[in-house]
Amino acid sequence: MKYTASLVKLHIDETLAKARADALARGIPVADDETLQFLLVTLSAAKPTRILEIGTAVGLSGVAMLKACPSARLTTIELEEDRHLEAKENFEKFGVADRTTAHFGDAGEILAMMDGQFDFVLLDGPKAQYEKYLFDLKRLMKEGAILFSDDVLLYGWVSGEEPTPQKRRSIVEKIRSYLDVLTADGDFITSVLNVGDGVALSVYRPNTKEKGEARRQ
Repeated sequence: MKYTASLVKLHIDETLAKARADALARGIPVADDETLQFLLVTLSAAKPTRILEIGTAVGLSGVAMLKACPSARLTTIELEEDRHLEAKENFEKFGVADRTTAHFGDAGEILAMMDGQFDFVLLDGPKAQYEKYLFDLKRLMKEGAILFSDDVLLYGWVSGEEPTPQKRRSIVEKIRSYLDVLTADGDFITSVLNVGDGVALSVYRPNTKEKGEARRQ
């Protein structure tokens, strides 16, 4: 365990902690404690009112986000129907269903049909599709919004700290391509952090470069 991970003290209620442990025991992908703690710290600082989540799973990260942001509304998308239905049950169980819009289907298709302006995006769906989603995510983000991209170092394979299994090379290349595009995009200010399985934290500042050049002229 990383030393920093050993310092994590999650501030979530016991019922949610138990639900997370149960989901993990069933092989459901839930955010690890270090990532969730960093997510909740980021949310506490940003205080968003409209959150978009790609990759609902069974809704426990969504619940944690809404508990941390009592004035926020969540729009979330999940591809697998069983998880989507369980997530809706969890939103009811934890008393946040009235602040949640849960979509079932392919995120790429759903994002293309959406409108509105979000001030926080949690990108935690199919990793190979991250770059594909970026165009619509930018369209849906207001200036100053935060994009929180999870699992971008993927067990150390993406960073090269661990050897990549042969069957995982394709997804590693796609994540690397996403990071290349994201960090080179002048509309974002991005840091890639060794938190959990890697987090890219980006602030959306459209035309930052052009604005800076205009000020110098």
